[in-house]
Amino acid sequence: MTVETEVRDGVARVRLTRDTIGLATARGLLDAAQRAQAEDVRAVLLTSAARSFCVGGDLKEFAAVTDLREHLIQVTTALHEALRILAALDAPLVAAVHGAVAGAGLGLVAAADLAIAADDATFVAAYTGIGYSPDAGVTWSLPRLLGPKRALDLLLTNRRMDAAEALSAGLLTAVVPAGQAVPAATELSARLAGGPFPAFAATKRLVRQGMSAPFGAQLDDEARAIADAAVSAHGREGVAAFLSKRPPRYPADHCP
Repeated sequence: MTVETEVRDGVARVRLTRDTIGLATARGLLDAAQRAQAEDVRAVLLTSAARSFCVGGDLKEFAAVTDLREHLIQVTTALHEALRILAALDAPLVAAVHGAVAGAGLGLVAAADLAIAADDATFVAAYTGIGYSPDAGVTWSLPRLLGPKRALDLLLTNRRMDAAEALSAGLLTAVVPAGQAVPAATELSARLAGGPFPAFAATKRLVRQGMSAPFGAQLDDEARAIADAAVSAHGREGVAAFLSKRPPRYPADHCP
């Protein structure tokens, strides 16, 4: 299996076993995303068991097929549907990143709601270096995260970013010592799974739609969302715990 998926304690743990994305891996990611969607998980953790997190397309596989155009359409169709599903989930997506990240691997990191990288991680677009144009949503996500000029700098020059620059630029949310990315991301995903899920879901939705919504409409949506959250079981428990100076005990279900 090129992608291993396990759902436990409200967390879908998705692990790449290869650092390249061919058809099997793209379909494996789609299967994992569909499982997370079907099982209504409260957090998704994306890790890699390979030497590097993900270095993009499997060029050896691409070189071996007889109809490369059709093959790439099949790969990107599966990969992009997986990304669409993951982006639409109410559950936060947490990525643990190490080693080299390139091509579609960059798209996976950019798609994560929270991304923790080891300090040895490096990032490069790589596409135009082999005469390809980008996929995996990087032409959508990178300009929003980094700004259009910095995104084009990476995509056109293929210069390499280290973890410190990626954190400063907004691609990552934290950098930890080598070997600590998976433990840190595992702890974070477990903490998110135990939190006020409806509030997390509303926050994720509001942030994403706020990138394109008019300011007035966003304010109206925020007002409705916070009112709904305040009267929910999760909101009532959160306030009661705060006033009682105790840790909150949020309901384990997804319902308000």
